[in-house]
Amino acid sequence: MTLVRIGRSSIRTIEYLGGLTIQLGRGLRAAARLSPFWGSRLRWRSTMRQMAIVGVEALPVVCLIAGFVGLIMALQGAYELKKFGALRYVVSLVGVSMTRELGPLMTAIIIIGRSGSSFAAEIGTMTVTDEVDALRVMALEPVEFLLAPRLVAMMVMMPCLTIAADTAGILGGAVFTYASLGMGLRTYLATAVEVLFMRDIITGLIKSLAFGMIIVQVGCFEGFTVRGGPEGVGRATTRAVVQSIFLVIVADLFFTAFFYLFWS
Repeated sequence: MTLVRIGRSSIRTIEYLGGLTIQLGRGLRAAARLSPFWGSRLRWRSTMRQMAIVGVEALPVVCLIAGFVGLIMALQGAYELKKFGALRYVVSLVGVSMTRELGPLMTAIIIIGRSGSSFAAEIGTMTVTDEVDALRVMALEPVEFLLAPRLVAMMVMMPCLTIAADTAGILGGAVFTYASLGMGLRTYLATAVEVLFMRDIITGLIKSLAFGMIIVQVGCFEGFTVRGGPEGVGRATTRAVVQSIFLVIVADLFFTAFFYLFWS
């Protein structure tokens, strides 16, 4: 029985990943058709609205949490570094940690809670009320109508939110250095610029693009495949959050290992 459960679980996992891959290919083709240079159906009003929801409305909470995380990183790092008389390295710790790892990862988790769950709930509600089938009857492709605007919005806004999170986290560390070391903001920022390399920032931005892709694909996939009425929508929303976080962590591990081995 144990082998049967393992086999069924493996088949479901492969089917799930296969469905995500197929949807990703269809979504990329649909997103390309949104470009005004291709001259086909444009849904820029919906895309701009999604950019505002995903990016602009999330900016305050992302910056606030990132600032607190930067301050916490500085406090925790200083707790150990002061034993070696190396408090000045707090700037390096906060800067590199935020740009390479915490900035994109923390932003992704916040967006999963705000937007990934929303994608699953909105599209799931449309699915159980037959609105998605109505789109097909009207010769409108649901992937192009629903997924593509969200995909374009996420690909544009995730790097922007990640940069904002990096900046807020580094400024959060400045609060500690000013209070404990008396280091002015200008000196702190000059030191941060010295210790950071462009590859640190690029690494975080590449991760943010991958995380954004995962959030959109999982949220929309769960919405399109929901079954069971309102209860099914609730379960799909929960699965979207859990699966997105899991896949984001796995992707983060993959990218971190890759950059460590081949770009360090």
